[in-house]
Amino acid sequence: MARELVAVDIGGTHARFAIATIADSGAITLEEPETLHTSDHVSFQTAWEDFRERKGGTLPNAVSMAVAGRADGEVIRFTNNPWIIRPSLIKEKLGCDQHVIVNDFEAVAHAVARADDDQFIHLTGPEGALPSTGRLSVLGPGTGLGVAHLYREPTGEYRVQATEGGHIDFAPLDSIEDAILARLRKRHNRVSAERVVSGPAISDIYQTLAALEGKPVTEEDDIAIWTRGQDGSDSLAAAAVDRFCLSLGSVAGDLALAHGAAGVVIAGGLGYRIRDTLTASGFAERFRAKGRFAGLMATIPVKLIIHPQPGLFGAAAAFSTQYSGANQ
Repeated sequence: MARELVAVDIGGTHARFAIATIADSGAITLEEPETLHTSDHVSFQTAWEDFRERKGGTLPNAVSMAVAGRADGEVIRFTNNPWIIRPSLIKEKLGCDQHVIVNDFEAVAHAVARADDDQFIHLTGPEGALPSTGRLSVLGPGTGLGVAHLYREPTGEYRVQATEGGHIDFAPLDSIEDAILARLRKRHNRVSAERVVSGPAISDIYQTLAALEGKPVTEEDDIAIWTRGQDGSDSLAAAAVDRFCLSLGSVAGDLALAHGAAGVVIAGGLGYRIRDTLTASGFAERFRAKGRFAGLMATIPVKLIIHPQPGLFGAAAAFSTQYSGANQ
């Protein structure tokens, strides 16, 4: 019998809600999502009530949430969002008999495991579908750098592991990246990969390049830099975006080595927006540039997932996995 639930994807700026249906076959479908601004609601419960009203006053009695942060513990907090969630109170506050809470990139890894082949585009490495067995590294730049991995069994089952891989040390490979690291060290005792490979990081990259050329540049919104870097109106911003792609390639390769990955998937809206730049940049060269393991890296396919709502889809998949007792 098909099962309905509410899938939720909560980030720092937006909370996305959708009714999900899990068929007897395990196939997952999503209704049209509703996107709410977290700043418009003082708590998750009031956002939930807003969504409930939009759906006519009633909701399914099950919920699966993907959260931008750690999903364990008695209290779940968000880095860029004042909401808190107490799992022990979900039944009382939301009226849900069953719930699942996963890290946002854990949800994305579930989406990667369940998405059809046409939901991926090729970035580098061997053409064709992702490997049907073995480990896949899943990462994506956004407000931070999300990382997870999944392991596909020969039986078709899979396992997902959330990680804090975005907090590995940033490793510069040339003098420009040395300069980026030096700039960041003025504010941070330890510079992690997500200080360079994330959406807001483009500002520091841009400022570093400006300083190297002796150009006076004022601090500005990172979105403006991304826009000018993509539309060709600012050559320095374009250079910053290209530099970002190089660093993303390096970090993706490092994670693939650390995970023993048979394939890599880049996720997130930022990755999709810069997909053409990624393929034309030095991303692929940096991904392979691992010394004696360059030959191995060339055998690893790297894809970009283009599913419109991987967080919601993955949250529903995580619920299906937990309550079915097996992966479909």
